[in-house]
Amino acid sequence: MEGKKVIVRGVNSGVFFGTLDSQNGQKVVLKNARNLWYWEGAASIMQIAAEGVKTPSECKFTVVVSSLMLLDVVEIIPCTDEAVANIERVGTWRI
Repeated sequence: MEGKKVIVRGVNSGVFFGTLDSQNGQKVVLKNARNLWYWEGAASIMQIAAEGVKTPSECKFTVVVSSLMLLDVVEIIPCTDEAVANIERVGTWRI
């Protein structure tokens, strides 16, 4: 899945979206990554990876960082083109 847009779930770190750069066991490096902190309009991260979210204005997706290393990943889900377009349209959540 390297080079593909994915959603990853960490045991403690949370849920992230980005381009999979590398994976070694639970260690994953994502490029152009953002944290999917809260979402509405999807029952699970599997649905987000397949379809995106139905209510993007209610979601809390963070800023994009150029690179991110996660050390506790337990799930990597490839995203469809539809989901990628949807996720990338969700506005940036800021305080």
